[in-house]
Amino acid sequence: MENYYADGNNEWLGILMQRYTLLLYGVCMKYLKHEEEARDAVQQIFLKAISELQKYPVTYFKSWLYMIARNYCLMQLRDKGKTPLPVTEKMIASEPDENNSMLHHQQRDATFSALNEALEELNEDQQQCIILFYLQKKSYHEIASLTGYSPMQVKSHIQNGKRNLKIIMEKKMKENKV
Repeated sequence: MENYYADGNNEWLGILMQRYTLLLYGVCMKYLKHEEEARDAVQQIFLKAISELQKYPVTYFKSWLYMIARNYCLMQLRDKGKTPLPVTEKMIASEPDENNSMLHHQQRDATFSALNEALEELNEDQQQCIILFYLQKKSYHEIASLTGYSPMQVKSHIQNGKRNLKIIMEKKMKENKV
């Protein structure tokens, strides 16, 4: 972010956006549940982020981008009439204060960063199958037809990738606590 604010070159934003595309797509899939809508949402979120970044400086980019994505998706759901659970007085009363909220976002950022790094540490077969299955919600047979693997190979890559992700994440979390 410092580079972008220093010279205003949009190339820096392109690099940042590329880094967080997978994260945004995952967030959009979580809320919108449809690939096309999620892809469109990611594009719209990028456009909104670019225009907002020109208005004011952002300190915690990943948290900020996550909130933009979440709010965008919730607005899409509300516009379609698929509102998420209504906010109740009890929920409002139990919302964390600003300091706890910032800590929560920082912890979430650390987890997303560790997950993203862990995903990159998987071998290419496992990484591809994990992304297609969990983030793009493809079935074993769809993944098999896209990748050329047999359905049993797909299942194996997903199971091994999931196990390896867990091991890598536990290792990263342990390193961060020490």
